[in-house]
Amino acid sequence: MSAIPYSRLFSYSGPAFVAVGFGARLPLAMSQLGTMLLVSSPMVAGRMGPGGVAAGAVALANAVGSPIFGSLTDRRGQRGILLLQSLVGGAALVIEAAAAVLGAPWALVALIGAVAGFFMPQVGTMARVRWRAVAAAHPDQKAGILETSFAWEGSADEASFALGPALTGILAVALGPVPAIVGAGVMLVVLGSWFAVHPTVRMVTAATAPGAQTSPTAGARREPVLTPGVVSALVGLLMIGTIFGSVQTGTTTLATAEGRPGLAGLLHALLSVGSATAGLLLPRLARRIGLVRRWHIFATALAILALPLLAVGSLSVLVPELLVLGLAVAPYLITLYSVAERAARPTRIGAVMTLLAATTSLGYSLGTSIAGRLADLGGHTPAYAVTVAAALVACLLGWLLAARVTPGQHRAVPDEGPAGKPTVD
Repeated sequence: MSAIPYSRLFSYSGPAFVAVGFGARLPLAMSQLGTMLLVSSPMVAGRMGPGGVAAGAVALANAVGSPIFGSLTDRRGQRGILLLQSLVGGAALVIEAAAAVLGAPWALVALIGAVAGFFMPQVGTMARVRWRAVAAAHPDQKAGILETSFAWEGSADEASFALGPALTGILAVALGPVPAIVGAGVMLVVLGSWFAVHPTVRMVTAATAPGAQTSPTAGARREPVLTPGVVSALVGLLMIGTIFGSVQTGTTTLATAEGRPGLAGLLHALLSVGSATAGLLLPRLARRIGLVRRWHIFATALAILALPLLAVGSLSVLVPELLVLGLAVAPYLITLYSVAERAARPTRIGAVMTLLAATTSLGYSLGTSIAGRLADLGGHTPAYAVTVAAALVACLLGWLLAARVTPGQHRAVPDEGPAGKPTVD
């Protein structure tokens, strides 16, 4: 599959789509840490335990809500659904902060945060759906657009997971947890709504209503969401989420043991830095090797590069290990998104993409939960053992299933729009 330069990719959508699409996904990355800081602050609970529960509630609610709204976008288009999510989700974050200021019980504050999480849009996955429509409108560049756009979106997701929490931390330190949550809410209302009404959304509406169907929803009702390729990608992304959660837990445990807990967030961001960098470079490699071989390579790299975590004993040793491990994360994630995109039914692509993101969130919760219990018993090494185990499962999955479930490199996919559709500015 041949990739195209990023400059050409961005010319098809317009620079505003790329910039707004990146900014609109930051509130998702900010909301979990922001809720944790708010609930654990003296004005609410004053303890980390309730803060962790509240943050987990936000993540779990988002994992539940994302596939529901993703399926709705397949049936009714993105514009109205994303506007609803952005406005309600952003308002809920502001109300969450107001409830904390007014002295509400921490459980109520956490519940409001969960409402925000439920409505929080998965902007990265919705952007992937739009890139698919852009690719269908330029059939001569279709393979290259899909390859490069999925690499960009995967890297943007990774960068947002590093920048979002960092921005929340800076706001919380400088102004307090309330402005940090309010800032995330305002960003979601403004940037999320902007993304919802960007001209590219018109291309997705056309994609979900092929002329051969009797109604826009007929095909979506008939075609299944889960195909063998999609299911395999879901299992792989569950492992990626487990890696994220267990690495964060192990890193926090190690940093706390060394008396520097404030470094935990920055250290975890190193994983995203290395991952985003590798993701941006992936299209160059994609010109030379196919999806099955890439799946094998990066699944194996995950397993090999995770093993040194079991020998980490200090923060100085951890820094290069996280950077190196990150080099395999985004390429593996992007490869699985590409497999799922090919394996998904055309009328269910929105549901599939949001289901992938939700599964990653579930894996994060799973990894944090298991690694947290093990860390209480034995410190950071047992927590990192969860990371290694998840990476080994991902490797085994790749070698056993990649060749069986990956659709052919030149599989025909019905075009979602007219071939001569003009570039969106």
